[in-house]
Amino acid sequence: MENLSLFHVSEPEQEQIKLQNSNTLDVVKMEFSGTESLSWQELFSGFDALHAITYSSGISFIYRLLDFFEEAEVIFGCDEVLSYSLQEVMAYQYKTIERMRETAGKMKLDLVSRIEQKTLRFYVARNVLSHEKIYLLSAKDGRKRVIMGSANMSFSAFGGKQRENICYIDGDRAYDWYWDCYCQLREDSTDQIAKESLLCADDGENLEELPIVKTVFVKKALVLQPVEDTREEVRFILDIKNLAAKFAPSVPRPDKKGKLLLSPEKIRTVRRQVVTNKEKERDLRSEYPQLEVLPDEGIAKLNDVILDLSPPRGEIEKDVGLFFKYMDGYEKFHGDVNGLQRRYYEFANWFFCSPFMACMRDMAVRYNHNLLPYPVFGLLYGQSKAGKTSFLMTLLKMMIGKETKLSAPDFTRSSIEALKRTVKGAPIIVDDLTNARFNQHAIETIKNDGFGVADQLLCYPAVVISANEDVRAVAQEVIRRTVICRVQAGLTNTEVMRNNLVRTVQKELGTAFYREYLRRMLPIVYDLLEELKSDDLESPPDILSVSSQVLMDISEEYMGQELPSYVRTLTLEDYFSEKVTGSYAIKTIRSAWQTSRGSFELSEHANELRYNAGAPYEAERILKELPETLEAHKSREWVVMDLAAAREFFDIHFKQSWLDRFRKR
Repeated sequence: MENLSLFHVSEPEQEQIKLQNSNTLDVVKMEFSGTESLSWQELFSGFDALHAITYSSGISFIYRLLDFFEEAEVIFGCDEVLSYSLQEVMAYQYKTIERMRETAGKMKLDLVSRIEQKTLRFYVARNVLSHEKIYLLSAKDGRKRVIMGSANMSFSAFGGKQRENICYIDGDRAYDWYWDCYCQLREDSTDQIAKESLLCADDGENLEELPIVKTVFVKKALVLQPVEDTREEVRFILDIKNLAAKFAPSVPRPDKKGKLLLSPEKIRTVRRQVVTNKEKERDLRSEYPQLEVLPDEGIAKLNDVILDLSPPRGEIEKDVGLFFKYMDGYEKFHGDVNGLQRRYYEFANWFFCSPFMACMRDMAVRYNHNLLPYPVFGLLYGQSKAGKTSFLMTLLKMMIGKETKLSAPDFTRSSIEALKRTVKGAPIIVDDLTNARFNQHAIETIKNDGFGVADQLLCYPAVVISANEDVRAVAQEVIRRTVICRVQAGLTNTEVMRNNLVRTVQKELGTAFYREYLRRMLPIVYDLLEELKSDDLESPPDILSVSSQVLMDISEEYMGQELPSYVRTLTLEDYFSEKVTGSYAIKTIRSAWQTSRGSFELSEHANELRYNAGAPYEAERILKELPETLEAHKSREWVVMDLAAAREFFDIHFKQSWLDRFRKR
């Protein structure tokens, strides 16, 4: 399949499509002759063969209906609005087949034997399927019937449980015309569900048994043209779902049977709750400024006002100078100052870039790319008095001209997700989160990597968590979804009291630096989004690298002097390589090997390295930073690793001398 193009359509083909999709419609002219009161059994009885198109379906009803016919053929549509991208078609086909299997198993039906006998055929949509509901019935004696209208192939539609418009026409003329429509649809827009597909097609090892994939192998080439015209309809449906989610906390719950009794008083209660929630949302929007970056339009908005992305040169120079003055202030800190500056700058790059992550993630999902290169969580932690909170407030001031944060006691998964639906663009800062609350709420929040994806949200904000050193251990599933900045430098209490730099810089800082950044980033991100539409990407575009280059270009242009060493081009490797995410473990093990070799036990025969971390919690902390290649596990205060892999990861030979062995005796 590697040499097949599923999406390329030549210009002549595109023109042909335009001609076919003209403004004229095929309208069936009918005459009214009367009405009948019939059950669905009476409507379908007396015929030998069925050919049906159904947009939505109830599988149980279809299986019941099949008993009426010696021969049957059904084309399944989809009751959700799709853009008919490859990933959506594959997902839809798999779920349809899965539902057919499960229902057949419950009803103890042997569909396979009928398919083998060629008395039953199923087809599933590949391209745009019309909303037609057409049922073609024929008998051996020549009688023919066409049933059409609004009724899908389900008990709800044909069981009198809901209003439907159902019509039928007997005779050859109508049958023949609808038969031609049916055959054209079957040939151009569907894939057959073969026996093998029904038995084993899935979303994993048996993916090749999906109908569309089998069609590709038979035809050798297949054009799949995603539908752009459905975007408005998709957006409308998503808007309804999002609005329903907002209404959900305000409406009463149904009883155990699912019934909901409404009274005027209940409606008044709902209204009061909706108004209250609306006011809360309005307050949140005023507290958290709304930043929208719109690459398609080449603009950015703050609180619905289009930002001026051409700030005066003097203002940019002033803001650039103030930012680096602020960063220079860390040279007065104690500890790993160079490391602190480097890591803070890396974090700032992601922080400035974060408003673009939502639209990058949306496009990545649409075209079946990985979400991990576009993180929407940041964790800034380390020793106290490291200036973490003031650093985040300074970055936020540069972005939106305002400082705002969420206190740790207000942080829960539900509160954050509600905020992410209300706030746009600028990161939500959660300040001073404890280890207990981090473990209780933050981990599950971060692991919920699909937020905003299904709803196609394009402007939700990143979440930045600030915590002290007591956030000791961060699991791998969190590490690979989070930009982590651990700082090991700080000031004394007295120095903190005497330090006026932060207040001075924050008072004078404007948003010119960031507006210039947005001006340069918007067209670049537009190109990155277009790049994500390609099927031939070896790796997804690195927006963090692009962002760091833009920051460096602005700094070089407006700084007027040599840039600090921490200003450099960054890549995903600088954020998520195993050496970066395991930096604490690497530093600890290397230091211990230099100063305390008695903490290690080696077994060349078993290919095992054991390290005594001194306490179970410390062993846990180290363990969670180690990559899977080390096959590490913990035994109380001991961390046990694959020796050969540990030598490579820590860049240490790990060989005990005779003196080390003698000491152990």
